[in-house]
Amino acid sequence: MSAVSAVPAPPRMQCRDVTVRFGGVVAVNSVSLSIPPASIVGLVGPNGAGKSTLFSVLSGLARPNAGEVEFDGTDVTGTSAQHRARLGLARTFQHPEVFSGLTVREHITLAHRISTRRSRIWSDMVTARGFRRAGQEEVERVDSLLEGLRLSRVAAQPVAALSLGMTRLVEIARALAANPTVLLLDEPSSGLDAQETAQVVEVFRLAVERRGVSLLLVEHDMSMVLGLCDYVHVLDFGVKIASGTPDEIRADPAVRAAYLGEEQAPEQGEVTS
Repeated sequence: MSAVSAVPAPPRMQCRDVTVRFGGVVAVNSVSLSIPPASIVGLVGPNGAGKSTLFSVLSGLARPNAGEVEFDGTDVTGTSAQHRARLGLARTFQHPEVFSGLTVREHITLAHRISTRRSRIWSDMVTARGFRRAGQEEVERVDSLLEGLRLSRVAAQPVAALSLGMTRLVEIARALAANPTVLLLDEPSSGLDAQETAQVVEVFRLAVERRGVSLLLVEHDMSMVLGLCDYVHVLDFGVKIASGTPDEIRADPAVRAAYLGEEQAPEQGEVTS
């Protein structure tokens, strides 16, 4: 009797033939990609390749001129970013978006409550009573993120007092605290030193292994992308020119030409944009 082949799990999120135009400029041209469950997918390309535009379409901040976006098998092309967040989508931004008056712990606690106790948010945010006492499960989850990203020592500090790198770590912790099923990460290593980048990489791996989160990251650090991702998509001038495993991307002549303008392989970590 022949063995039965395993059926691949459907993607957590995908887009099909997405096209975005700004006047006469085609920023994204019929691009398709998928984000499988419990996986890390990279989206890379030179400056102006269309990465940020496609990211905005996936997150609901922009509408495509053509094509569609699906989340867990449901068409969400015309839905808002808020609707997608309620379905389980979270994202970080190229420039961290934070509340300067809140402490590090309050940022992460707030994100956790958005996903678990939405009715408490307004009383926590806009009344003079301040944050209500946290339950044990909430404390454990917040403490776990603080420790994983080495933020425990600054947990009581206002985010406004932190460096860019530390603020980036707070934003990543806040996104994970919302318990997303899919997390879109826009240049997560930007502003981080080598040690902080290594911490972030470990936290991403644990999020996938322990919680089954699916990650899509736009990133300039190719050594990070090729060392972390299961699969990588490459854009150039709005067109997807390559998709594959990190080894396949390293060997692809179209990728080398897009980054370097010549048919030669870059040394590890050399490719930037």
